[in-house]
Amino acid sequence: MHPALWISKTGLEAQTKDLAVISNNLANAGTVGFKKSRVAFEDLFYQNLRQPGAQASADTRIPSGLQIGTGVKVVSTQKIHTQGSFQTTDNQLDMAIQGSGFFQVLLPDGTTAYSRAGNFSRDENGQIVTQGSGYVLQPALTIPQTAISLDIAVDGTVSVQEQGNAAPTILGNIQLADFVNPSGLQPIGENLFLETGSSGAPVVGTPGLDGLGSVRGGMIETSNVSTVEELVSMIETQRTYETNAKVLSAVDQMLQFINQTL
Repeated sequence: MHPALWISKTGLEAQTKDLAVISNNLANAGTVGFKKSRVAFEDLFYQNLRQPGAQASADTRIPSGLQIGTGVKVVSTQKIHTQGSFQTTDNQLDMAIQGSGFFQVLLPDGTTAYSRAGNFSRDENGQIVTQGSGYVLQPALTIPQTAISLDIAVDGTVSVQEQGNAAPTILGNIQLADFVNPSGLQPIGENLFLETGSSGAPVVGTPGLDGLGSVRGGMIETSNVSTVEELVSMIETQRTYETNAKVLSAVDQMLQFINQTL
């Protein structure tokens, strides 16, 4: 079998995966706190038919060898944790992180997950929870029913104005977590990430201190997906896919010609 058939096959498979990542980015262009992904490619091993630097004669060496590649593969999908744009809202529970860091939420199994999505709500107990599944923000903060307004300071201090009280009541402080390698976090959906061995252990602290970002109340961070950039990438992927498909067609015609000649 002609080796170019298998080489172009790997190209088609790689571009198919790349298109899937691009489509996921575009699908989440409006998702709060979403971080886009990109595909990393790697060439496969080479058939070494002639070793570079081998002895050509007693006094000379081969300047370049003869290696035939065997194709390409997708080795990883990397999350790009660049800052998204800020959007002002009328929701007092909306928060955005300006800079590094993640909100911490508690999953039902007791695991702590991390998120950049700050579109929070309040559950039946008055706790601040995520929009989708109602996971409790950590450390847990309970808003009293008598609260008529809520304020979130840049250092994460949450205070409320209650009926009958002139002075605001401080409920607690939002803590942010950061990682040495945020790209090593595992995305699990619902705008959440989990710690992995590649991300390193979380460093938890007060917003605005020790390199952590600050919290902006009444705002949300939008997706960092650039629709124009993704559309350009999609065109490039489509053209690369078509080129690999043409290689398949060309090899097929070559084999067909040989069969007709014999």
